[in-house]
Amino acid sequence: MNYCMQEIYEVHPAAGSNCYMQSTDYCTYIEENQGYSSCDAQVLHSNNIYMEQAWAVNQPYTCSYPGNVFKSEYSDMDMALNQYNQPEFFTEEKPTFSQVQSPSYSQKKGYIPSYLDKDELCVVCGDKATGYHYRCITCEGCKGFFRRTIQKNLHPTYSCKYEGKCVIDKVTRNQCQECRFKKCIFVGMATDLVLDDSKRLAKRKLIEENREKRRREELQKTIGHKPEPTDEEWELIKIVTEAHVATNAQGSHWKQKRKFLPEDIGQAPIVNAPEGGKVDLEAFSQFTKIITPAITRVVDFAKKLPMFCELPCEDQIILLKGCCMEIMSLRAAVRYDPESETLTLNGEMAVTRGQLKNGGLGVVSDAIFDLGMSLSSFNLDDTEVALLQAVLLMSSDRPGLVCVERIEKCQEGFLLAFEHYINYRKHHVAHFWPKLLMKVTDLRMIGACHASRFLHMKVECPTELFPPLFLEVFED
Repeated sequence: MNYCMQEIYEVHPAAGSNCYMQSTDYCTYIEENQGYSSCDAQVLHSNNIYMEQAWAVNQPYTCSYPGNVFKSEYSDMDMALNQYNQPEFFTEEKPTFSQVQSPSYSQKKGYIPSYLDKDELCVVCGDKATGYHYRCITCEGCKGFFRRTIQKNLHPTYSCKYEGKCVIDKVTRNQCQECRFKKCIFVGMATDLVLDDSKRLAKRKLIEENREKRRREELQKTIGHKPEPTDEEWELIKIVTEAHVATNAQGSHWKQKRKFLPEDIGQAPIVNAPEGGKVDLEAFSQFTKIITPAITRVVDFAKKLPMFCELPCEDQIILLKGCCMEIMSLRAAVRYDPESETLTLNGEMAVTRGQLKNGGLGVVSDAIFDLGMSLSSFNLDDTEVALLQAVLLMSSDRPGLVCVERIEKCQEGFLLAFEHYINYRKHHVAHFWPKLLMKVTDLRMIGACHASRFLHMKVECPTELFPPLFLEVFED
């Protein structure tokens, strides 16, 4: 409990402390669970303190309120300003007497930003800092004091009774406004960052607009809104789609123009191949007739993409050798016919699972047919097939590539445009995009399995049956 005798102090209305006048002869600072007792008045200043300017915090008390607040030079400094007069988090309104008496009041703590150290102190008064204010780490009290001083242009009215040599700490900060303001400037608080009324209103308006924008964005996410292609992405999508359409045999008329491989071809095993597979040489011979134009169309597709043509020739060759079987398998898989249970190769030859297996592909044929059955429910259009091919083509993990980062960036561009196009198409299949991406993995596996299968085919089938382009693409 702290007392200041009424005969000694005359309290000015501008005083910032919570000093409550009672019917007794004392002006009492209330603290919880403390009894009443008197205290001796002490001299507030001694001349030896004024020998030098000092800004350090937590130094002995050296200054009273200036003349326009306290008109006495005497005070009991046992606890001149208690914890209720200097809360850790200042508000614009001062607490009422009943609030001060409440036990929960002293337990309230302000928000402390994560960038502050645990016990960071205000550079002005040494109280607990609450953030970075006007270019300095300060408490809420000094932030508010500095802001009000600038906004209301109060500093010309401040005056110090003690030659501007007051030490400012969290006990004395409210007792000399001039010295407190000078210290604010001394430690680097920026007056130009304090906004006037018009700028402050503009800032609040901008903050509210940003909050509203974020709320709308969150709401859009909640209701499932997803971004659609930008103008640049539409241009990329157009290029890829046109490249696919121009190199896709028979186009959308493949069902009308396909020819079924005779049932007797691909049924009689002639050569026993490793892994239990069987190669029907007649079926294999039929497949080799369409393999060269199929490979040529994949190469033509790639050459119609400017980003591919800009790559070094060495990288172009590696990318084509790596993706050729994957793209041909994709083009066959999207032409799976559930009614006849056939795949149409190169837009012209419809084959059954058994024929494709015995014709040399073995277990790889099962993977291609399974992929076709799966994709039939996706209802992919030409653009989606084209973008899948572009993603397969620009695979930066192919061994031996030089421009890895450049190729990876191209693939990322295709993937982003692809995802946005999927959003635009609004498929009704749940989790359509991630499911479609998994097909890329399936196609990569088909390519890897075919590379292994090709080695066995070379051993089991006569070399003269292999077209030169087929060997050039699939041989290491």
